[in-house]
Amino acid sequence: MKTKLLIVDDEIKIIKILSTILLEEGYQLITADTGEEGVIYARKEKPHIILMDLNLPGISGIDAMCQIHSILPEALTIILTAYGTIASAVDAMQKGAYDYLTKPFDNDELLMTLKRAEENLRLRQQVTELFDQLREKYRFDNIVGQSPKIRAVFELMERVAGTDATVLVQGESGTGKELIVRAIHHASARKDKSFIAVNCGAIPHNLVESEFFGHEKGAFTDARDQRIGAFERANGGTLFLDEIGELPLDTQVKLLRVLEEKTISRVGGTDAIPVDVRIIAATNKDLEQEVQNGTFRQDLFFRLDVFFISIPPIRERREDIPLLIDHFMDKYTQKLSTPIKGISKEAVLHLQAYDWPGNVRELENAIHSALIVCQDESILPQHLPLRIQGYPQADEIEEQEDLGLEERLKNITDNMERKMILNALDECNGSRTRAAEILKINRKTLFNKMQKLGINVNKKHD
Repeated sequence: MKTKLLIVDDEIKIIKILSTILLEEGYQLITADTGEEGVIYARKEKPHIILMDLNLPGISGIDAMCQIHSILPEALTIILTAYGTIASAVDAMQKGAYDYLTKPFDNDELLMTLKRAEENLRLRQQVTELFDQLREKYRFDNIVGQSPKIRAVFELMERVAGTDATVLVQGESGTGKELIVRAIHHASARKDKSFIAVNCGAIPHNLVESEFFGHEKGAFTDARDQRIGAFERANGGTLFLDEIGELPLDTQVKLLRVLEEKTISRVGGTDAIPVDVRIIAATNKDLEQEVQNGTFRQDLFFRLDVFFISIPPIRERREDIPLLIDHFMDKYTQKLSTPIKGISKEAVLHLQAYDWPGNVRELENAIHSALIVCQDESILPQHLPLRIQGYPQADEIEEQEDLGLEERLKNITDNMERKMILNALDECNGSRTRAAEILKINRKTLFNKMQKLGINVNKKHD
C-alpha cells in the first residue's frame, strides 16, 4: 500500500516542487494551502504523514497539527520552516511533531526524513499488532476449560480485573497461575503499561532487595552501575510476585513497608521514590499455614490477601482434560508440521484417569511428547509417556468395555480415588486429618469423598 502524504503549505511553488519529487517516489499525495483545509482533508483522507508549513494564513501550522493529531493520533507530522524560525519548529516537536526540515531543504534530506518516518510507522504498527496478539492470547476465554471450578475462577478474574486491588493467586505448580495473572493484567486499566514478573524463589537471598528496589552505583562490591529494580520498572503497571511464599522474612518486612507507603529506596540510596504499582502475588503454598509455622508474616499475608483466587488442580476438573488435549494437539501439530489427525478414545481415557501431579504443564508436555513419538495417524496409549500408560489398568478397561467413555472414566476414577483414600487412611491409622494432608485436600473434602464413594465414615475416628 502506498504511503499517503498530506502537504499543507500556502506557497504554490513549494507544493509543486514537493509534488514532483514525491509522486516520482510513489507517494500518494493530498495538498492544502491553509491549516483549516489541512484539518478537513486529514479527517477525510486519513494520511499517514503530514508535511506542515508553520507559517500559514488562518490557523498556524502548530494549531493545525494539534487538531490533526487529535483526529489521527497515529499520523506523523514533519514541520517545514524557514531558517529563522527554528525555535518554533522545536516548539512544534515538543507538541508532537515527528521531525522538521528547514527551507530551502535538500531533496535527499527530505526523502531520508520521509523514509525514517515510514519506518517509524511500520514499527509502530508491528508493536500494535504484537500488543493485540498478546491481549488476544491472554483473554479470559482463551484459558481452556468449561468445568464449574474453572468457570468460578473466570468469574473472580472478571470481577477483580477492572479494579486496582491486590490479588493473591494460590495453586499447585503447573496449574497456570502466571497465565491467570497475565490475563487479569491485560483486562485491566493498566494493560498498556509494564507487566514485570519476579520469581521470588529464584533470586539469591543476598540479591532480593536489589532485584525488588534496585541499587545505586557502589552500594556493594559488585554494584558497578546503578540498577533500576522491579518496582520502578513496573511503575504504572503490574508487578507479579511469583512464589511469594519463598520470600525471606527480612525482605518480607521491607516489602510490607513499600506496600503501605508506596515508595521505595534503592539499596545504597537515601531518596524515597514514589511508585504506583499493582501487586499480584502467586504461591503454591498455603500461606495461612506458613503464617502459623512462623515462615510468613501475618501482616504481609493480610496485605496481599485482598482478593483471593484458588486455581483448581487438573485432577479436580477432569472434564476439562479433553478440551486441553484438543488445545495442545492444535498447538503442537502446527509447530511440528505433523500429519497426525487425532487421538484415540483409549488414549484419552488414560489421560483422564492419570492423576497429573504436574497439572496442565505436565499434560502439555505429555501431548508434545506423544506427537513426537507417534508414527500413526492418531495417538494411541502406547505413544503416551510410560508413567501414564498404567492409568487405568488394562483389566479395568476390559471390565467396562460395554460402557460409554464417560461412564468408564467415572467408574475408573472413582475406583482410583477409593484406593488412594483407603491407602492414606491405612497409612495413618484412620486419621482423617493426616490422610487429608497426605492427599493434599482439606478434611471436609475428604469426608465428602468418603461419603460419595461409600467408604464408612464412622469406622475410624481421629
